[in-house]
Amino acid sequence: MRYGDGGGVDQAERVRRERVRQRAAVLFAQGRTAVEVAGALEVSTKSAYQWRRAWKAGGVQALASRGPAGPDPKLSDEQLARLKARLEQGPAAAGHGEDQRWTLARIVALIATMFHVRVSVTTAWQAMQRLGYTPQMPIHRAIERDEPAITHWRRYQWPAVKESPPAHPPGSASPTSAARR
Repeated sequence: MRYGDGGGVDQAERVRRERVRQRAAVLFAQGRTAVEVAGALEVSTKSAYQWRRAWKAGGVQALASRGPAGPDPKLSDEQLARLKARLEQGPAAAGHGEDQRWTLARIVALIATMFHVRVSVTTAWQAMQRLGYTPQMPIHRAIERDEPAITHWRRYQWPAVKESPPAHPPGSASPTSAARR
């Protein structure tokens, strides 16, 4: 999968790769060559040579993972915790009485109000993902909706409505053909 398709390296893969590099450091310390390390760890010789150079210059710490690529998130973990607490109070607590849904535009405005930071809708969406939220499609239902009546209708009346008319034996006249005569 390509990076543009949502691929890339996640946390688990970064940990796995770091373990491979740490194993390479142990092998270098034992006096193994970069070619031997590449064969033992099933990596390219180019990577093994780069790791050996880094290991010689900075030791085992030079082979540690640097974390995810890209810029640091705009909101810290502490700010995200505060944002989550505020989101759980609901939109009404933030002054949105007419509609009880959190939209990304509202979250952007809330972040600006709370932290004095301007973020894009994409950044707000990434913050929501970090908090564990998923996109939801709201279900609009009438306030007057009578759930017991709907359940009763679905259970007892809908099967009768859904049934097709009884089949007529071959050769006999159907009621519709008799009515046409």
